[in-house]
Amino acid sequence: MVEARGLSKRFGDFLAVDSVDFAVVAGETFGFLGPNGAGKSSTMRMIGAVSPRAGGELLVFGLDPAADGPAIRQRLGVVPQQDNLDLELTVFENLFVYGRYFGLPAKLVRERAQELLEFVQLAERRDHRVEPLSGGMKRRLTIARALVNAPELMLLDEPTTGLDPQARHAVWERLYRLKQQGVTLVLTTHYMDEAEQLCDRLVVMDRGRIVAEGSPRELIARYVEREVVELRFAAGGDGRAGTLDGVGKRVEVLADRVLIGTDDGDATVAAVHARGVEPDSVLVRRSTLEDVFLSITGRTLVD
Repeated sequence: MVEARGLSKRFGDFLAVDSVDFAVVAGETFGFLGPNGAGKSSTMRMIGAVSPRAGGELLVFGLDPAADGPAIRQRLGVVPQQDNLDLELTVFENLFVYGRYFGLPAKLVRERAQELLEFVQLAERRDHRVEPLSGGMKRRLTIARALVNAPELMLLDEPTTGLDPQARHAVWERLYRLKQQGVTLVLTTHYMDEAEQLCDRLVVMDRGRIVAEGSPRELIARYVEREVVELRFAAGGDGRAGTLDGVGKRVEVLADRVLIGTDDGDATVAAVHARGVEPDSVLVRRSTLEDVFLSITGRTLVD
């Protein structure tokens, strides 16, 4: 569906995307994971044929976006980072007007709009104006709008940013149902749990480059230990943390806690106590994509 080789994007002297290679297979959910400014959205805009590449090769549906932009966009569904709905129109009118932009017959658009409103659970809001809707409802409507033209490929740029947990899970459910229906999804996110929930494969981007690629499970197995032990100490009481070297495969002392990477959390906790270290609290959890992400990109904030 999408193939990139040495793909680059520049804004003046700033290299936003630096010679990246990736491919998206039909029917999968493919993710771009990374901090703000990593180059995720710039890459998505090039795939969406709305931003020219500075170098490298890019094919979408086997077509070159530079030469075949309209043909590519006709087959895409796009959910932008910020909702750009027509606030003065009703929920139904947003779908109907957008569908007509693709030259679809009015009767077909009406039928498809009603089906999509039921799919995103907004049928009861059909004749309501968009402006007073909640953020989660607007996001679901934006997803419905992107499906009006029955796209073969959906591009979703941070689809759940700013939503509360209930709304995020509602969006995840709709996206998972699309995946079950065979729609190819490409999404960007900086939510690790979202990537784990939705993505078959993903790439981690940092400073415009791809620094890791694989399924969530493969990345966890490759970059971090199976479990993490989190130790918290009372203020000023972590002085003995320095005696923990060797209790796990990796010991990381942070300002608020100590993290120990290990393949056996319970055995590691026993080893901690055996050294006479008594933290205020102990948590044993499985490693996540967030541990992978921080291991690869670091914990320092980048402006």
